[in-house]
Amino acid sequence: MISTGTKGARNLKEIEVKVYDNDLEKAMRTLKKKIQNDGLFKRLKLKKNYEKPSEYRRRKQREAVRRQRIAALKSRRR
Repeated sequence: MISTGTKGARNLKEIEVKVYDNDLEKAMRTLKKKIQNDGLFKRLKLKKNYEKPSEYRRRKQREAVRRQRIAALKSRRR
């Protein structure tokens, strides 16, 4: 369980996986998918090494452009 009330714990939420019929393989796949969708792997990878402020701004800008492009594609489909 991940606490959301601590200092510095931004955008954290509980990730819970239930195990049915002792099928740990399926539970592990489900957990990995949930963690990946939550973006935890990406955050851990970014925290592993120092990122210069200029690189941080460039990465954030690229992510914003990508989100806008995806949103535009979704709105065109409707």
